[in-house]
Amino acid sequence: MNRKSLYRWLLIALMALVLAACATTDEERVDDEEGLTDEELAAMDRDRDRDIDARGVEGRRLVEGSELERMLNDPDSPLSRRTVYFAFDSSEIRERDVSILEAHAAFLADHPDQRITVEGHTDERGSPEYNLALGERRALAVKRALVLYGAGDNQIRVVSYGEENPAALGSDEDSWARNRRGELVYR
Repeated sequence: MNRKSLYRWLLIALMALVLAACATTDEERVDDEEGLTDEELAAMDRDRDRDIDARGVEGRRLVEGSELERMLNDPDSPLSRRTVYFAFDSSEIRERDVSILEAHAAFLADHPDQRITVEGHTDERGSPEYNLALGERRALAVKRALVLYGAGDNQIRVVSYGEENPAALGSDEDSWARNRRGELVYR
């Protein structure tokens, strides 16, 4: 075997090791959010929105008194839910979030000048690189669903924060469940 061939095989072996290290087994894909009720998920959304308002994060404040602000803050409106939660190591949209995404897609279709950013987030487990990629897959899954339900592709921007902007601090199941999310941010 010549030197070039040896390097090629070493590179392939190294890539296989890296991929194997990032893989998870079905046993690790435990849905540790299983059992949370819709009321608990809604409370998680309210907590997150209150935290955003308290921090005054740039770009997240809407013009006070606007129609959009009233609709987004009306607890009876499906638009008031702007966070989609994910199972561990998953970017699959859950059935319980479909109606929320349909409502946001319909709103975007009716308001073609409106733009949103879908932010993908993860919990702290996994490497920073893996979590950035997972956050992007989550944000893209939300975007695909919105476009499928009628929103314009050009209305939606995607960004991944990985583990960098946790909604909840802590290294427990509840904190991890709150951090595995995709957020719809109207701008």
